Amino acid sequence: MPARQLSLHVVGASHPNRKGGVDRRFEILLCVPGEPVELVPEPHNPVDPNAVAVLSARGVQIGYLTAERAPWIGAMMRNGTEVVAIFQSATPGGAAIRVGLDGEQPVLPEIKPPPPPSDDDDGFWPDDIPLDD
Repeated sequence: MPARQLSLHVVGASHPNRKGGVDRRFEILLCVPGEPVELVPEPHNPVDPNAVAVLSARGVQIGYLTAERAPWIGAMMRNGTEVVAIFQSATPGGAAIRVGLDGEQPVLPEIKPPPPPSDDDDGFWPDDIPLDD
């Protein structure tokens, strides 16, 4: 059975929005994990007819789905599959969103804290490095 939910990268955050709109990186900083985002196919995009724009809850573009995932998600949307998306997190390259397929409401994945450092003495001691004369 295919995945009903998945996380997708949003790229293009360093590009300006049209007509001097709000900066994409600034808009990403305003986004709150769990708030809805809108996916908008752009079949007339001169660079990539499979492009899918990602808009924040305020209607400001924050970027695009990656070129690897956009054709797949766009085809599902054209074929009537309801794709529901929420903001997941800011990333160094842009953002991550969580999508639910067939109208399933996406749920943010649980963030697990890193394990605490081990107090076990594993017997490792680095070699002594003599000082230069």
